[in-house]
Amino acid sequence: ACMLCRRAEADPDICGQKLKKRGICAHVFCLYFANDIFQHWVHQVGLMRFLPEDIQRTVKRAAQRHCVCGESGATITCRETDCDRSLYLPCAVEGGCVTQFIFEYSASHLTHPFPLPLNSFCWEQGPQQAVETTPEENTTCLICLDPVGNRKSYSVMVCPACKHAWFHRGCIQGQALCAGIACFRCPQCRDQDMFLAEMFTVGIRIPLRFMSCPIHKTGGCMCLLSERQGNCDASECLCPGGREQAEEEGPWQLLLCCSCAAEGTHKHCSYWRNSTASWECNSCA
Repeated sequence: ACMLCRRAEADPDICGQKLKKRGICAHVFCLYFANDIFQHWVHQVGLMRFLPEDIQRTVKRAAQRHCVCGESGATITCRETDCDRSLYLPCAVEGGCVTQFIFEYSASHLTHPFPLPLNSFCWEQGPQQAVETTPEENTTCLICLDPVGNRKSYSVMVCPACKHAWFHRGCIQGQALCAGIACFRCPQCRDQDMFLAEMFTVGIRIPLRFMSCPIHKTGGCMCLLSERQGNCDASECLCPGGREQAEEEGPWQLLLCCSCAAEGTHKHCSYWRNSTASWECNSCA
């Protein structure tokens, strides 16, 4: 079992690869998130440059700290200085805690020999989405198509750019791991800048992988689809500014297909009400 989270089996997407060397066993991200433990400059020492004596010292210090699950020995504490809550990394999502994988998001990681510090927050101190919006009745997750409920929460999130794309935390985390930082963007409006920053802030792990791109069911690259789609594909576009004009709201707001994002339409061109938040093209429907 990992000495830091005490799990023999844990989700590698959350805890990372499990490493073993000379009687020391730990998950990669459990090491990075643990308190008061640092990597050394010498590449050959310890476990990923974490010294065995430092790992053991961290485990010993955490003996009296209790995780959100109730077990003692949690090695990760809330980043807020006035909070004394602790957690095991595998329990973070289950306990509604936010863990920010800063080092995978920062471009400086490409040249800096060590990851930057990672942030952990308990369920009360963790950052939340600031966008003020609620899902319409019967709104479903754009990824799994299951209902998202009637409000924003830790497990239900919305795109900060379009404010219409709703998804479950677990669903968008899976997409982020598949896409990598180069291709990860809103499943509906395809915004990347605001979307990336927001997802990182609320604890979505976005791997620093630039050459990976998920393949759409039509066989096309999702990046190319997102770059291509900025037009109204209605059989008759009624917009005075033409098919390429798109506004943030109102009749000329451009809706992308919530299933494939490969086609779009102005609300007015497809005779949708202004309250309509999602649309599906004929091919997907």
